[in-house]
Amino acid sequence: MIFDAQAELRPLSEQYRIDDAQYRRQLEYLFAHSAFYRDKLAAAGIPDARGAGGLDNIHALPFTHKDELRGTQAEVPPFGAHLACAPDRLARVYSTSGTTGVPCFIGFTAGDLDMLATNVARGYCAAGFRAGQRIVVSANAGPFVAGAAYLGFDRIGCVTIPVGTGNTERLVGAIRNLGATGISCTPSFGLYLIDWCAARGVETRALGIRNMITAGEPGGGDAAIRARIEHAFGCVVREAMGIGDISLTVWAEDEAGDGMSFMARDHVHVELIDPDSGTPLPWEHGVRGELVYTALRREAMPLLRFRSRDHVVVNMQTNPTGRTGPRVRCIGRTDDLLIVRGVNLFPTALREVFTAFRPFLGERYVIRPTRRGVSQSPPLPVTVELGVDVRDPPSGLRERIESSIRERLQVRTSIELVAYGTLPRGEYKVPLVDYTAVRD
Repeated sequence: MIFDAQAELRPLSEQYRIDDAQYRRQLEYLFAHSAFYRDKLAAAGIPDARGAGGLDNIHALPFTHKDELRGTQAEVPPFGAHLACAPDRLARVYSTSGTTGVPCFIGFTAGDLDMLATNVARGYCAAGFRAGQRIVVSANAGPFVAGAAYLGFDRIGCVTIPVGTGNTERLVGAIRNLGATGISCTPSFGLYLIDWCAARGVETRALGIRNMITAGEPGGGDAAIRARIEHAFGCVVREAMGIGDISLTVWAEDEAGDGMSFMARDHVHVELIDPDSGTPLPWEHGVRGELVYTALRREAMPLLRFRSRDHVVVNMQTNPTGRTGPRVRCIGRTDDLLIVRGVNLFPTALREVFTAFRPFLGERYVIRPTRRGVSQSPPLPVTVELGVDVRDPPSGLRERIESSIRERLQVRTSIELVAYGTLPRGEYKVPLVDYTAVRD
């Protein structure tokens, strides 16, 4: 089902023409209302919107980095010099988790919230959610932007049942007692729920879940994780991806699969760049790069060429649903990148290797570096769980896994095999890199 056919089926050439006109208007707005971007663009030799040009010239403009947003909020609290509307026009203020110690505030006008709702509705409808369907939501509608997803559920017409994290028993009770057939959660929670039910004798298929959408971390597109969840619940799993500073559900997967389609049309322009050089990359099938976003209709805190740090692989094959444009699959984040003797390694890349050793291996693993920081020395310690029914793994399994990683990823590892259920489970996100054993 398509929520917004006019936008989702629009030819790319027409979309580019529309975006170019709106981009020019957004630049005028930035120069008129954002001290942050007036100064930033002037320092780059761009005195006004006319000097910036249109989308054909966007690659000549400077990037915006998350650290800049933290910096301007520290200098001009609480919202920073990139607030582009009067504070009394803000309808909602969310914040980041503050992993660096200080959260970033993200303000939205009523118009900005309407944009969020539209993008979520497009994405979740594509993923299979329908008007009147009862859905349980494991994300907390607290201080974080993820809570704004409820606006999109309302736009679709879903019967939304908020539960939040840390309430698995309540969530299962809501599914049973209220007849919920849809669930929105992280892929980590999908796996956690399987084990939670097994430990309590709950038959997962009897819960009646028809569709699950996963977001918040990579993994929902991983074939092994998806197969395990779908087999356990008898449901369909689809994946979505957004970024709090730009929009929720910028990308979402429809029934065609093979990646997530761009759902933020008319609201966001997206570029693909080489993450090392910053140069533009073509939207061609199989190309890998980093996503860069520019707001086209944002009022409170518009962002220009914002580096997402999300690395994706592009699918440009024709989508049988009729949706036009690229589909992407996230392969990792710069924040998670490790460099092992000069070789870049995204922790998520290990999943692809481990899949070849199913069913001897489970879905959970964790990298446990010997020191903090991006740069690591080999062998890189990796702990991997055995499959759920594996008690006596085949002789030489560890060595074969290490050899496969070295051959495919050019990284030398030290694999530790542990029993299923050994590694920590979580009701939200489960990190793939664990520094707790490192002595500072």
